[in-house]
Amino acid sequence: MFILIVGCGRVGSTVARTMLTEGHEVSCLDEDPESHARLELGMEQGWEDLGGRFTVGTALEVDALTEAGIEKADAVITATDGDNTNIIVAQIAQRRYNVPTVIARILDPFRAEWYEHQGVHTICPTKVAIEMLENEVRAAAQKHAGAAEPTGAAG
Repeated sequence: MFILIVGCGRVGSTVARTMLTEGHEVSCLDEDPESHARLELGMEQGWEDLGGRFTVGTALEVDALTEAGIEKADAVITATDGDNTNIIVAQIAQRRYNVPTVIARILDPFRAEWYEHQGVHTICPTKVAIEMLENEVRAAAQKHAGAAEPTGAAG
């Protein structure tokens, strides 16, 4: 599969490295040239030496998306630090380029749910974190309630 990852921060670069090591063709697009260094963390060779691509450019510019390979993408992941950018690029990938698999990281749970209903596949790490924290507190509350119950002392 040819995978285009837009946004090469902690999330995007980690997914990119994983996908490349699993044998996929991976191209990353980021406006910060320094983000290229994240792609090589823990790698024994350079990103390009391993077959990866990296394009410096703004995700909302069609020329940058084209240079990064959106026209041949089987999947696009939008993982910039901006929900608006991720949503717009995901919609461009779906509607203009007919990319079969498009996944947008959306930090705002309400927006993620709304766009999911509009046909944009979203991943919301904030929602996942909320659920995990709530589950941990519930588990602690159950332990606490169990420890506070009387043990059946004789009267």
